[in-house]
Amino acid sequence: MTADSAATVPAAVPPVPLRVSAVHRPPKADVAVLGVAVTAVGTSGPLIAATAAPAMAIAFWRNAIATAVFAPYVLLRANLRAELRGLGRRTTMLAIVSGLILGAHFATWTPSAKLSSVASATAFAATQPIFAAIVARILGHHVPRRAFAGIGVAFAGVIVLSGVDFHASFRAFEGDLLALTAAAFAAVYMTIGGEVRKTASLPTYAFLCYGAASVFLIGAAGVTGSGLVGFSGNAWVKILALTLLAQFLGHTLFNRVVKTTSATVISTSILLEVPMAAVIAAIFLHQIPSVWAIPGAVLILGGLLLVVTANRGQDTH
Repeated sequence: MTADSAATVPAAVPPVPLRVSAVHRPPKADVAVLGVAVTAVGTSGPLIAATAAPAMAIAFWRNAIATAVFAPYVLLRANLRAELRGLGRRTTMLAIVSGLILGAHFATWTPSAKLSSVASATAFAATQPIFAAIVARILGHHVPRRAFAGIGVAFAGVIVLSGVDFHASFRAFEGDLLALTAAAFAAVYMTIGGEVRKTASLPTYAFLCYGAASVFLIGAAGVTGSGLVGFSGNAWVKILALTLLAQFLGHTLFNRVVKTTSATVISTSILLEVPMAAVIAAIFLHQIPSVWAIPGAVLILGGLLLVVTANRGQDTH
C-alpha cells in the first residue's frame, strides 16, 4: 500500500459511550422488594414521634441493634470473614463513610419527627430524590430535563410547606429544616452505598455501614447530652419495632436493591412514605395535617412524580 492510499483510509473513530441515566425502570424483582421497604419505612416517623426517649438515643439504638445482629453473622461465617478481609481499602473506606453519613441522616431525621408533625417532616425528608438527582448529575450521570422540572415543582412545594410551618411555630419550622437536611444526607448515603454494593455483599456492607453509623451517633448523643438508657419498657418496645420495621425491612432492603437499581429511583420510591406516614400519624397520634399544608404536599408529590417518569421513551442507559 502506497503512502497516498494509506492516507485515504479513515482513522478508526472510537464509539461514543452511552450516557448512564440516573433514572431507569428497576428490575421486576426489585419492585417487590421496594414495596416492602417503603411500607416498612413508612412507620419510622410515627414510631419516632411516639417513643418517649431522646432522639439521638432512638437513632443510636436502631443502628446498634442492627449492627449487633449482623456482626455474628458476618464474623462467624468463613466466607464473609474472607470477604471482609479482601474488600480492599477503597471499598472499606466507602462503606464506613456511607455509615457516617447515614448516622448524620438519622441525627437530623429523628429529631425532625419530634419537632414537626410526622406528615410535614416526612414530606420534607421525601425530597431525597431531588438531592439524589443532583448528586447523580455531579457524578456525570444523565438526568433528563423533565426530572429537573420535577425538582423545581417539588421545591415550590417545600417552600409552601415551610411557610405553613414557620407561621405555625418556629419549632415546627426547625423540624422541617432538619428533615430537609436529612434528605440530602440520605441521598449521598444511598449513592455511596450503590458503589460499595457493586463488590460487597449485603451482610458485609450492612455490618460496616450500621456500625459506623452507631459510632457517629454515640458522638452525637454526647454532644447533645442525650442519655442512652433509662427509658420505660414501652419506649424500648417501640425502639425494637422501629429497628425491625424501618431498619431491617426498610433500610436493609433498600441496600439490597441499590446494587441493581439506581439511588435516584430508590429515593423517588420513598415519596410513597409521605401519605403512609400521614395516615398512621392521623390514626394513632391524632396528628391531622393542616388544610393549608395540602397544596404543598401535592406540589412535592407531583414534582417527584415528574422525576420518576422523566426517562420514559428515552434510550439512554
